Amino acid sequence: MHIVDAQREVRTVYLGGFVGQIVSSLIWFASATIATAVDPKTGFWALAIGGMAIFPLTQGLLRLGGRPGSVSRENPLGQLGAQVAFTIPLVLPLAGIAAIVHPGWFYPACLVIVGAHYLPFIFLYGMKTFAVLAGALVAAGFALGILAPGAVISGGWVGGGLLFGFAFVLLAAFQCGEKGMVSHPV
Repeated sequence: MHIVDAQREVRTVYLGGFVGQIVSSLIWFASATIATAVDPKTGFWALAIGGMAIFPLTQGLLRLGGRPGSVSRENPLGQLGAQVAFTIPLVLPLAGIAAIVHPGWFYPACLVIVGAHYLPFIFLYGMKTFAVLAGALVAAGFALGILAPGAVISGGWVGGGLLFGFAFVLLAAFQCGEKGMVSHPV
């Protein structure tokens, strides 16, 4: 399977990342809601634990919609997706350590971690739109961490909002690419 075909399959199966972004945004919003209604530490745990459910929930929603939940075994990029997904649990303890030092750094650290984890998605999906998403998340994380470290919960809401908004940007980019309205992706 050629790389462009493998990327096309990834885009097609995952609708350009739309469903995963919706699931991610809902988990971030749930975390922010819990942090607001209960306490920040419980909200932090909700994001850490909920984050582990993103891929299975995405697969489930795709299957409920009558779509395949994963790429074919022949697709060499299927393993790259799994490897990229494992970067977050390996680095997430840093956000926890940051929160011990300053609780207002948890969500900003998570924004930077999640944003950085989207960089390989540019190649995985063959969509430059993921570079914009990665940049937006990283920039938001640094901005909140530096400019508003006392706004402990705001990063949860910002993360949810960015992921939700970009879900539709990714869907539009996917649909335009499928219709041949944009030049060939990465």
